[in-house]
Amino acid sequence: MVNEFKLSSPPSDAVSSVKFGPNASQFLLVSSWDSTVRLYDITSNTLRVTYRHVAPVLDCSFYDAVHAFSGGLDALLKMYDFNSNTEKVVGAHEGPIRAVTFCRDLNLIVTGSWDSTVKLWDPRTPCNAGSFNQSNKVYTLDTCGEKLVVGTAGRRVLVWDLRNMGVPEQNRESNLKYQTRAIRCFPNKQGYVLSSIEGRVAVEFFDSNPEIQKNKYAFKCHRSKEDGMEKIYPVNAIAFHNHYNTFATGGSDGMVNIWDGFNKKRLCQFHKYPTTINSLSFSQDGSVLAIASSYMYEMGELDNHPDDNVFIRSVTDAETKPK
Repeated sequence: MVNEFKLSSPPSDAVSSVKFGPNASQFLLVSSWDSTVRLYDITSNTLRVTYRHVAPVLDCSFYDAVHAFSGGLDALLKMYDFNSNTEKVVGAHEGPIRAVTFCRDLNLIVTGSWDSTVKLWDPRTPCNAGSFNQSNKVYTLDTCGEKLVVGTAGRRVLVWDLRNMGVPEQNRESNLKYQTRAIRCFPNKQGYVLSSIEGRVAVEFFDSNPEIQKNKYAFKCHRSKEDGMEKIYPVNAIAFHNHYNTFATGGSDGMVNIWDGFNKKRLCQFHKYPTTINSLSFSQDGSVLAIASSYMYEMGELDNHPDDNVFIRSVTDAETKPK
């Protein structure tokens, strides 16, 4: 018996991002192409709060249990206070905001934009704390202790020290031949996982010591054989289990896999979802995985595409713990 349910009152357009709250697995933040950010209570399966941007929202993040930040095609970074139900425009980029995340170690909100910059924000004031050129459109980013890892167009990966953003610590080329889709850092801070539009995932390490770099590798996934032809799908989403350093991937094939990156093993594969997996998030305790299933127009306009939904799945140690 799979312990899984659909969130009621889902967004009316594609889900762009799902993020669990910093402490409990009760609250989930969901941003959407319908220009909304929604707060759900997953224990009672209720929509608690909705707030709006004037254009599609591409990413969102909790700052603490009662404040959310979000950005998207309107290029504005908004902060919403769930206690007072008030919102504030904190600042803006010159182009759409593609990524929003909170760096807990340094108490910073980090945004990445198609204007080729990363901006840091002090969430307490809230105000801008610096703008940094990335030389290319930002597609994805994640923080890891005091490090920031940015994936840009042109298959570049920049590793920054958030305490000293003068020049990147490392400027790498992706080991994958095709466009970067997602980057997420290992909770143990040793490295990151990167996915591409061409059914591949790379496991990378920060330490430039050649002995450590020998451990990096890439593997094929989210592919299927149909009528003797191999179909290859983008890997859109990566989410880490905070305790086990295992990670889930979601693809345009509608599949979710869980991997043990250190032992190079797939731990499990869930059933096929109705359409593209666009975002994934584990709760802090790793007991629940939120799965966004939204058609992203990979095959163009369809007369009848599946509904946009967020699935909430209880996961077990058997599925997420290294064997």
